[in-house]
Amino acid sequence: MEITAKQLVANFSQQSINSLNPHPIQTIARQLASSTSPQQEQMASSLPSNIRALLQPDIHSTDLILTSMPLQPTQPNTSEHLIKVLATAPCAGELLWAKNFPGFIPRDHPFVPCFDLSGTVVTAPPASPFQPGAHVYTRTPATRTGNAREYAVALTSELAAKPRNLSWEEAASVPLSALTAYQALFVHGGLAAGWKSEAGRAANGTKRVLITAAAAGVGVWLVQLARAAGVREVVGIAGPQNAEFVKGLGASEVIDYKAQELGEWAKENEKVDLVVDLLGGKTLESAWGTVKDGGILLSVSQPPNTAKPDDRTSKDVQDKFFIMEPDGWQLDEVRDLIEAGEAKPVVDSVWKLEQFKEAFAKVASGHTRGKVIIKVQDD
Repeated sequence: MEITAKQLVANFSQQSINSLNPHPIQTIARQLASSTSPQQEQMASSLPSNIRALLQPDIHSTDLILTSMPLQPTQPNTSEHLIKVLATAPCAGELLWAKNFPGFIPRDHPFVPCFDLSGTVVTAPPASPFQPGAHVYTRTPATRTGNAREYAVALTSELAAKPRNLSWEEAASVPLSALTAYQALFVHGGLAAGWKSEAGRAANGTKRVLITAAAAGVGVWLVQLARAAGVREVVGIAGPQNAEFVKGLGASEVIDYKAQELGEWAKENEKVDLVVDLLGGKTLESAWGTVKDGGILLSVSQPPNTAKPDDRTSKDVQDKFFIMEPDGWQLDEVRDLIEAGEAKPVVDSVWKLEQFKEAFAKVASGHTRGKVIIKVQDD
């Protein structure tokens, strides 16, 4: 018997969520029953039993559907917060993660995509700094249910107060990209957060950094954070239509990948201390020729040693691959830079939840300036 997508979703949602907790609203109400806060009582009574969400019914297909699923309650005696999601952001390739990394992405819950969010806290642990009504933004791990849904769950350690000078859509564009950039530069890349230390800023002032895909979601944050940290020269790779844009973010030089191959550029220019690659493949292979002896080559696309050319000449290069960790304290630092005017989000486009196909198609095109955003609901 052929099973329709609608039947599959209904069955999957019921087995994966309802079997864990068939009465989510009653559970939340019990969790809040001891609270004397009228605000929490009002929020609990107004929560829906079912919420709208994007769902990937089949991990072997990148097709998504907009459906209804039960509200996921927070667990008692944990640091879980229930968040009303106002905006979220798709990530390139995320609809292939469950298929390609079966040991990393659990299949004991529905695969809801999009792990960035901005929104309002609905329920919170008593000691949390993020109490009901707080405006927050975060990136949650891909090992949990994503945030392309009206209500989601986030932990205290993952949350940060939303930048006050950003819209919900702008705030949702920040977490993944800014956290990846922060960790690439300051956790794995050997640079100091120069806005916190004059000594660190001085050390950064001797460095050259190369960034591939400098106009894309992560790239715009790499350029801005490197500039804010006092890096001597920031070199970005972008198309001709984005050259002035990337320079405006703080790049010292922009390589037009349509006019000059990276390997040719490396033969004519001073080698760099750090390369942060966002593309992998041929670009990553060419990047080996741009890094100086003892330098660092990072990639978030694939391990650099899988693209190491036989004719490389640099010696003692540290090659690293890493996966971003969702640390709220780093988003605190990013927020401070945003509110001080030292960095800004870049939003490519904003789509309604019903326009999810267009949003994901835009991301998949590979031609975006900044982040694509999905507006989940009104404030």
